[in-house]
Amino acid sequence: MQNHFPLWKNLLILVVFVVGIIYSLPNLYGDDPSVQVSSTQTTLISQIQANQIESDIKSVGLAIKAFEFNDGRVLARFKNTDDQLKAADLLRDKMGSNYTVALNLAPTTPPWLRALGADAMYLGLDLRGGVHFLLEVDMNAAAKQAEERYTDDVRLALRSAKLRYQAVTKDGGFIKVTLKALEDKPAVLALLDKDFRTLEITEPEAQDQVWLKVSEKETLEIKKFAVAQNMTTLRNRVNELGVAEPVIQQQGENRIVVQLPGVQDTTRAKEILGTTATLEYRLVDVEHDVQQAVAGHPPVGSRLYYERNGNPILLDRRVIVTGDQIVDASSGVDQDGRPSVNISLNGVGAAKMAKTTQVSVGKPMAVVFIEYKVDTKIINGEKVRHKEKVEKVINVATIQGVFSKRFQTTGLDSPQEARNLSLLLRAGALAAPVDIVEERTVGPSLGQDNIDKGMLSFVVGFVLVVLFMAGYYKLFGMIANFALAFNVVIVVAILSMLQATLTLPGIAGIILTVGMSVDANVLIFERIKEEIGIGNTPQAAIFIGYDKAFATILDSHFTNLVVAVVLFAYGTGSVKGFAVTLIIGILSSMFTAITGTRMVINWYYGNRRVEKLSI
Repeated sequence: MQNHFPLWKNLLILVVFVVGIIYSLPNLYGDDPSVQVSSTQTTLISQIQANQIESDIKSVGLAIKAFEFNDGRVLARFKNTDDQLKAADLLRDKMGSNYTVALNLAPTTPPWLRALGADAMYLGLDLRGGVHFLLEVDMNAAAKQAEERYTDDVRLALRSAKLRYQAVTKDGGFIKVTLKALEDKPAVLALLDKDFRTLEITEPEAQDQVWLKVSEKETLEIKKFAVAQNMTTLRNRVNELGVAEPVIQQQGENRIVVQLPGVQDTTRAKEILGTTATLEYRLVDVEHDVQQAVAGHPPVGSRLYYERNGNPILLDRRVIVTGDQIVDASSGVDQDGRPSVNISLNGVGAAKMAKTTQVSVGKPMAVVFIEYKVDTKIINGEKVRHKEKVEKVINVATIQGVFSKRFQTTGLDSPQEARNLSLLLRAGALAAPVDIVEERTVGPSLGQDNIDKGMLSFVVGFVLVVLFMAGYYKLFGMIANFALAFNVVIVVAILSMLQATLTLPGIAGIILTVGMSVDANVLIFERIKEEIGIGNTPQAAIFIGYDKAFATILDSHFTNLVVAVVLFAYGTGSVKGFAVTLIIGILSSMFTAITGTRMVINWYYGNRRVEKLSI
């Protein structure tokens, strides 16, 4: 009996081997600690400025590994993080506020590999270093925002139905509707019961009032939605930051964990993640006296705001468009060269804006910028976090014509503010304010230490397995060792092609697959030895050994695969990373331990007469 594979199967195995080597190679090159400099203005960095930056770094004795200038951005690579941090501090002092100086880790993959689409796998926070944030969602603010939204909706519904009312106010957790005439009460109750089923309707002792309250079930749903929406928004914002494979997951009822591997400069990350910024577009009330509102007597249907220069202004309570109706935003400049944000609305927002501008040509419209800020103050010797809602009118302009879906917002202080605002609006508004309650930084040196220890454990385990297999199974053991290395290459290549994130548990998953791969070969080799022991020829023993052991190997690998899939489905964070490497390792070990070793054995023993096997 002869053992051989058809040509196509041999070629397939060789192709997989070559592709595996190519796409695993980028992981050998690592990253360079780097400093990136870009302009916050509309004009990019020039070649002259880039040359000056390089000269400034060298003038203080810092060795630059490589200096790159592309697309108006400067990237300076260094040999160690100490030089990187010194260069960043130097450039921040010299460049000023018109330039962004950011720390990052630049890959050193050769251009020919990048041309093939071969990139190194991402490293998790425990390996690459980075920042860990624990954010707390303000649930009470989410509930209050819902009450304010329902208050405006009730007021609008009564006006649309032409039902007379004296006031609609929010007081003590209730939305209180005060009627002008008792005969309208049945119609008001019917309207509220029809259009506001999520609100609990009560009739107080005062006959001319109807009280509404958000039900506990609805409040619970609002809070759950706030956390879910904030997680989605945070993901969008992190994507805008360009962080590879971040971890964003819920912790408890009102907290969100955000891990940003590779981020060394936390200032910008905190600014983008923790800021709750949105816009509101309102018409200006030009019919009433603003000074009466300043004196404490604002007219019904209007609210008092202040402009950037401190001047008071009256705005209509009705909001035309809010930030959650903005689908796209980009920074730019207006016709006078001032920083601006170009806004695009969804269908609902565009319809509202078109309807408002159609009947308001010649009237002023204001843009309100809303932001939640958190300050830490020392009160009685203890740190107290104080949260404040800041609302300011950033722009007032006269409506010159009818517009709807696309328009421009001006009145911003700087191009950087325009860029930050456009980023926040593009990513979406947070459903509720968030507060950074915990921040941890994992330095690159600690991450490298974890990598060194993980690699040491892998090398020790791999060498021990190689020595055992070579000593116990001789030539067959060496072939199994080749398949073992082949398996590791395939796992690394697939992780790199998928751009998966490798963590310490992921390294543990790879080490586990080493043992599983060898286990499959042990089953095959022991079956071959049994067949030789009962008198079969070497060729027949090889054929029967692989054939009969296949079912046992398949069963054991399938049960492990089921467990790995369950871990991936229900696990979070690092557990998922372990499950991913385990799943890939199980599938690749089936290929290398059975098909890979069989091909080599066929090459050596197939198509010739064999008297004895080196097993």
